Amino acid sequence: MKTTRQWMCALLWVGTLADASAQIAKWPQRPVRVIVPFPPGGSTDIIARLVSQHLTDEYGQQFVVDNRSGAGGTIGSEIVARATPDGYTLAVIPSSYASAAVLYKLSFDPVKGIAPVSMIGMGAFILGVHPTVKATNLKEFIDVLRAKPGALNFASPGTGSTPHLSAELLGQMSGTLFTHVPYKGDTPALTDLLAGQMQAQFASGPVLLPHVKAGKVRALAVSTAKRSSALPDLPAISETYPGYHASGWNGMIAPAGTPGEIVNRLNRSISTFLKRPDIQERLRGDSREAIPTTPDEFAMMIASEIATWSKVVKAGNIRIN
Repeated sequence: MKTTRQWMCALLWVGTLADASAQIAKWPQRPVRVIVPFPPGGSTDIIARLVSQHLTDEYGQQFVVDNRSGAGGTIGSEIVARATPDGYTLAVIPSSYASAAVLYKLSFDPVKGIAPVSMIGMGAFILGVHPTVKATNLKEFIDVLRAKPGALNFASPGTGSTPHLSAELLGQMSGTLFTHVPYKGDTPALTDLLAGQMQAQFASGPVLLPHVKAGKVRALAVSTAKRSSALPDLPAISETYPGYHASGWNGMIAPAGTPGEIVNRLNRSISTFLKRPDIQERLRGDSREAIPTTPDEFAMMIASEIATWSKVVKAGNIRIN
């Protein structure tokens, strides 16, 4: 039989569980912090503010975007991974989360150390070249690379960035060589591409398309496994090199241990939001597609991306200086 002390402990434990359950049911009762691991104004920041405003409207509490950039996005990611798992610290991460997990020494497990909430959107990178490059399609571009191995300069927004690794993956699958030139962001890389100092660049639609339309950059292909619905006239690289896939994506995560009820509520909110025609159209205008997922699906996608970039980094002997 239980002693009086054992009964009291059991009752206390039940009371604690009941109190915790009540707090979860009332969540959120104060503002929620949404970490963005890059500076304001970029695509991840724009997506985070769009989703945060919706969550603010739905829950009646402020979801406040907090930009914490640095070290390839790992500073912001580590903040959310170390945060108290109570639903009051979240993060919107970009596709470079997966490549950073390969290139940087993290203080947390990039898969098990977080609670994935949902993927938000995915967009193709466009392979663009300067008009002086004698190539009007991907096959001709590969021929240019093979004719003068290493002579062509490929700009990227930084070593280890997803656009950089997208180029490396293309080089590895096609057996070609180029000279990688890293910049501190898309804008300075694009500036030198427009000036003809760089000959090629992988970049998102919002970065390249205005210059493609102006005739200053020639678009050759998209990086996603299939043609993008936002850019249906551009062939996918996978049509020439089956299995090729690279994309820029965003998704929401929480600290590991965040109550499942909170994660699922956020997931349902984001899924409902992304099914709205006006939001789908807005994302499509930025060459992105709304892609809500379950938490488990997002977790598997993150793990798959890390595995893919790990192989590319190892094969290319890529390191952060």
